[in-house]
Amino acid sequence: MPKVVVTGSRFPNDPTLNPIGATVITAEEIRNAGASNVNEAIRKVGGVFGRQNATGTQDFSLDLRGFGATSDQNMVVLVDGVRLSDNEQSIALLSTIPVELVERIEIVRGGSSVLYGDGATGGTIQVITKRGGQDGTHGTVTAEVGSYGQREVRGSVSKSWDGFTLDANLGRQRADNYRDNNGVKQENFGGGLQWASSQGRIGMRIDSSRQEYRLAGALDTLQQFNDNPRQTLHPNDFGSVDVDRYTLFAERKLGAFELAAELSHREKTLKASYGAGAFQSASEYNSRGTQFSPRVRHLSAFGDLKNELVAGLDWADWSRNTNSDFSNNKANQHSKAAYVRDEIKLGNARVAAGVRREIFHKDADDTQAFTKIKYKQAQAVNAWDLQGSYGLMPGFDVFAKTGQSYRVANVDDNAQTAVPSQVLQPQISHDLEFGSSIGNANHKLTVKWFQHRLHNEIFFDPTAGAFGSNVNLDPTKRQGVEVEASTRLTSAITAKANFQHVSATFTEGANAGKEMVLVPRNIASARLNWISGGQTADVGVQWVDSQRYGGDFSNSCDAKIPSFTTVDARYAIRISSWELALAGSNLTGKNYFTNAYGACRNGIYPDAGRQLKFTARYDF
Repeated sequence: MPKVVVTGSRFPNDPTLNPIGATVITAEEIRNAGASNVNEAIRKVGGVFGRQNATGTQDFSLDLRGFGATSDQNMVVLVDGVRLSDNEQSIALLSTIPVELVERIEIVRGGSSVLYGDGATGGTIQVITKRGGQDGTHGTVTAEVGSYGQREVRGSVSKSWDGFTLDANLGRQRADNYRDNNGVKQENFGGGLQWASSQGRIGMRIDSSRQEYRLAGALDTLQQFNDNPRQTLHPNDFGSVDVDRYTLFAERKLGAFELAAELSHREKTLKASYGAGAFQSASEYNSRGTQFSPRVRHLSAFGDLKNELVAGLDWADWSRNTNSDFSNNKANQHSKAAYVRDEIKLGNARVAAGVRREIFHKDADDTQAFTKIKYKQAQAVNAWDLQGSYGLMPGFDVFAKTGQSYRVANVDDNAQTAVPSQVLQPQISHDLEFGSSIGNANHKLTVKWFQHRLHNEIFFDPTAGAFGSNVNLDPTKRQGVEVEASTRLTSAITAKANFQHVSATFTEGANAGKEMVLVPRNIASARLNWISGGQTADVGVQWVDSQRYGGDFSNSCDAKIPSFTTVDARYAIRISSWELALAGSNLTGKNYFTNAYGACRNGIYPDAGRQLKFTARYDF
């Protein structure tokens, strides 16, 4: 089967119809940067800002366009078209995807709800895995050892014959991590079988992940951080998460039509224990979700004019049972959506327009919560977009996008509202973007201006009620500039740089003009890569501006989370089928933090100090 990629239309596509203004990370770039997981590749190569999560796992919280504490709920993460983002306050577990299986990653910033629905205001991250290869058996074995007890072994193998491809992968990681009581254990398994021809493909995948982690928790004061950022005030806290995913997929060409569908089922069990002695509190969450996404595309051409018409349906069922000392919540969400999108390409011009309608049915019943929760409600939302690009001259394009995207409150948002059992209203964003791109594969510069005007933004307000509540905020706005540049300095040296400036503020209400919390105003990163013969070297620098503390809703704190600069580097040499590499992150040993949910100088989650890692990889 010819090599294809999944692009903005939710179908394998040719490069002339790639998403407008997308950032693409190739498998070669991932390997040269030494990223050992997909989340790290998105941060290092894609220039996406990430915050260390509370569990100490490799799944950093990623932020597109400055959504701060709710960044994970304001973007959609997909693997081969299957949604990883879930109906709860959790991070998409990208660490469960073997990095060796990734063909490329597409990052589309900005509203994308027409194709991807709930939560796609900040954008989408699409991971495309490899789809078979030459007949024979191929694979890799990778071993890593590093600072703070880091040990990891990964292996993947695939066998192709007569259109069939069978693949399997295993991974096992152990780490003590930088902070006390923050060790992590993770095991991944995945396997798939597919048959492909020039007319389509059909197959299935099974992916499982097991994570166990200790929870270091927050530090209460800035003085504690300055005295010893590695300490914990919560030596008895721990948790785990088990995830199993089962996916069936099919694609088929029928003349000018193409049909595709995925049926995916996911089961997740999350356990946690907090406190000490008689005050230890245990909880268990068991959730399951099923997605079905059939769609059709029609391609036509009349001389220089190409037309792509895509229509599809998305069905999803999700449920979660909570068993804890403070809750016995039983929650369900059912959604169904229909969308249609048409794109015309004529010469140097492209114009695309689309609409989506989605209906959600939510219910929950919790008789054990501090305030009893019981609701049953339906909500309907709409999305639309209009976008276009024009090539003014070879290598110089301008583009524009406008539209409406949305997010609905998840089960955790609705579990702690100012009025118990009152479901929050859907969040609506009016999106606008202008940009231009100049250059080619060797030298390219892309500049974008964007704006998101949000109504009923869903956010945790620490000033609401006695203990804070999730609320629909007064109108807010994200507005800024993004710059992405790459250049080939010599035949052996390439450089990439990313810059984001974003202003996140209230536009109306009592807080009009005040800044949103946990949003750096400026983020800049640069990478330099050298390849010569069997050797590669990669150096990266990232600078993150200061940002408001997570609880400083009133902007009254006289301090901010400090800005910081980090440096990482990697050197690798390839000898026959072997690759040996030495990598380091935060090489200057900077003490810094990106997460602090307190109101002022408190609630601090320190990031890791200097780390070194040695990797040996064997390809066969």
